[in-house]
Amino acid sequence: MKGLAQGIGLESVSRHYSTPAGPVRAVNGITLEVEPGTSLAITGPSGCGKSTLLGLIGGLEPPTSGRVFVGGHEISALPESERARLRRDELGLVFQSDNLLPFLTAAENVGLQLALHGARDGYERSLESLAELGLERELHRLPDQLSGGQRQRVAVARALIHRPRVILADEPTGSLDADNSATVIDVLLAAQEDVGATLVVVTHDQEVARRLDRELALRDGRLAGGDIRPEEPRRRRVGV
Repeated sequence: MKGLAQGIGLESVSRHYSTPAGPVRAVNGITLEVEPGTSLAITGPSGCGKSTLLGLIGGLEPPTSGRVFVGGHEISALPESERARLRRDELGLVFQSDNLLPFLTAAENVGLQLALHGARDGYERSLESLAELGLERELHRLPDQLSGGQRQRVAVARALIHRPRVILADEPTGSLDADNSATVIDVLLAAQEDVGATLVVVTHDQEVARRLDRELALRDGRLAGGDIRPEEPRRRRVGV
């Protein structure tokens, strides 16, 4: 799995927690590969370990056991400072909660990462990214002046602004209507294809899942069989 370049690999990965009610096996012995430049949907019922699995891939926490490789790095073996640098520089992360900075406008939230890296065109690029998501009228609004769906679209723009090679999205359309959901997936797929990125999306929405190259289901922290539809061609638009 070390040769996966910009792909993703997991080797017998588990994440267990101790609780007053006893141990919880949120992720339990998962092995999988996501080839560079492909997309994967992870589906399953609430509480089955989808978000925990995505967090392990993103280096938000180390596994209890097993190894995680992302973009040629064994991210599970890195100290937190190195995992944070990898997330900042090479990954695009979309969370269920938008985590926008409340004192920055939509455009400033999106452009902040580029500004920290010294990019001179960061503000202009953030305006273009927000316009692609239908937010050209909301550029100068603070997060508390935006709806939940608008905030989520700002978070998507922020995750993609630095053209990451690995994109991880946790329920990116969960708070959106059908039209905005289609727009967000369009933007994620366009960003993926633009740089040949690897894309993993956790979703409850089968219309979203069917637009990606592959789909895997989780049950009780384990993969429930193989690919659900390994040979089905990607659908470019929801409902098409």
